[in-house]
Amino acid sequence: MRLFELLLLLSNLGLFALTVGLKKGRRRTPLFALSGIATLLLVIHGTVEGYRIQLVFPYCITILFLVISGYRYLKKTGLPQIPRFMLGSVYTAIAIMLVGTAGLLYAFPVFQSPEPTGEYQVGTQSFHFVDAHREEIFGETSDGKRELMVQVWYPAQAGTGKYAPFIPDTPILRYMAENYGLPGFLFQHLKYVSSHSYSRAEVSSAQISYPLILANPGNGSSRFLHTSQAENIASHGYIVAVIDPTYNTFATEFPDGRITTNRTNELFSPSHDYQTERGNRDKLGKVLTGDVAFVLDQFELIQSGQIPSHFKGRIDLNHVGVFGHSIGGATAYDASFDPRIAVGIDLDGGLYRLQDREGLRKPFMFINSESYYEKLKRVMDNRAYTDEELNRMGSTREWEDQVAADKKLELERMRDAVNGGGQLLYIENTEHLNFTDVPFISPIFKMLGITGKIAPERANTVINAYMLDFFDRYLKNQGGVLMKGADSRFPEAKKPDSLGRSPGKGEAPANH
Repeated sequence: MRLFELLLLLSNLGLFALTVGLKKGRRRTPLFALSGIATLLLVIHGTVEGYRIQLVFPYCITILFLVISGYRYLKKTGLPQIPRFMLGSVYTAIAIMLVGTAGLLYAFPVFQSPEPTGEYQVGTQSFHFVDAHREEIFGETSDGKRELMVQVWYPAQAGTGKYAPFIPDTPILRYMAENYGLPGFLFQHLKYVSSHSYSRAEVSSAQISYPLILANPGNGSSRFLHTSQAENIASHGYIVAVIDPTYNTFATEFPDGRITTNRTNELFSPSHDYQTERGNRDKLGKVLTGDVAFVLDQFELIQSGQIPSHFKGRIDLNHVGVFGHSIGGATAYDASFDPRIAVGIDLDGGLYRLQDREGLRKPFMFINSESYYEKLKRVMDNRAYTDEELNRMGSTREWEDQVAADKKLELERMRDAVNGGGQLLYIENTEHLNFTDVPFISPIFKMLGITGKIAPERANTVINAYMLDFFDRYLKNQGGVLMKGADSRFPEAKKPDSLGRSPGKGEAPANH
């Protein structure tokens, strides 16, 4: 809760307490004085912090008390006598509004994201790329070309001024709220959330060039929901470019003001059989993998100066990594077959195009949620679902048998990656969205079980530590400490024993 919105809420509670607690003849001056203070706080709050819908009740209460107390103070007369039951109803309504406001401020905070842990300041800027060689197959028209917005975070010279907003493209906020089944206006306060990056700052001169890491969000997500990960990696000396996969995000705004929303959900339907669903996922995956290759092409042009940018000559294209979440993690795996990419990380994403590829023979890390790992463990142990479980899931045995067959092939791919210098681990008490910045947006997600029991800040710390350690090992030839085995600093990180048995809670992770 921000300072002045907290003070405004407390002043409203004070007004309510004075009204209820003081006798009628003694209220006039204290109420008028406190109403003036509350009004001043209201103005300062709006000027310094910005108004937001979650505080609409205190705004109205403040103005109401100012008008009534001002009238009483200046006229030296009271208002007409109000029946006791009506007065009680008004007091009850105000109490409910103030309690409700406190709940809204808790549920929808103007949060502070974790600070980057590296030695570099962080800069950020966006790029708009158009692939003239690929048709946009998910668009509303059949003649469009594939367009992408890419957000870059990078080591910067010491910044000045304000940090860039966490989500600078404010028109997309209503689509974000609707994506989670909430009214479109409910996330407008996120425009006040600050990142830890300076917009368009100069690239740090501490090194001649920096390794490049490409990243991919999950279905219905956004590049901005990986800000804390990108900032942290960039603060340790990397250029991190997060791709917004057009029509696969909840919304993407382009420089001309156009906004595209998610259309790839149309590929998936409960009426489809498993083969159709898998085919559509592979179809989408092919486009997303193509996005990574195309963006890497663009950074080659930026590095050479063919696309004007202050990144010219500053990108180390001999050391390129990739990561992603959910289907973006599967994209990271599939894109890693590109010989230009040295290493990759999949954050809780099931793989696609499994039948099209042999195993990846380069270092690749899988970091899974505990809930997803439990599904993989069921397949490892050949445990079938009971009829009761299938009914509860709303699934069929035929469907789950096909899922299990694909997961067995996925496990083979994981074993290949581990044998190639990679890793597999899961983080205790995490769910799928703990690998994004979603848990910071509202504690309601945790209460509903959408995110795991682990504290958002702790999950962020653990995941970032393992990602950075892995990239440092293979892109900078340093670090790699966390790859050697259990680390007492991160007991939540569990490494299965050869993909066959997972350590129980409280049991030390096994070494590879």
